[in-house]
Amino acid sequence: MEFRWIDWNIAKVQSHGLTPEEAEFVVEHAELPYPIKQPNDKYLVWGRTDAGRLIQVVFLYDSDENDVVFVIHARPLTARETKQVNRRKRRRGG
Repeated sequence: MEFRWIDWNIAKVQSHGLTPEEAEFVVEHAELPYPIKQPNDKYLVWGRTDAGRLIQVVFLYDSDENDVVFVIHARPLTARETKQVNRRKRRRGG
């Protein structure tokens, strides 16, 4: 999997206190049910960075190459979203 970064999406990710590397890690290590297909050919992933931060990443696959990911949004999960993740994890026994 390859990621396409331009000034716009780097700045968008950084504006939420994240790095492109954190977004890449979460997409590359997505666990079911992620990624979840969204309207307009977008995909959503919630996951932990390698440092353990819970974040959300929204991305598109490049229209010419399906193995090229273009991140359009990334942010830390809210407290409510974090509780959802932790509840799911407890139910799975993890």
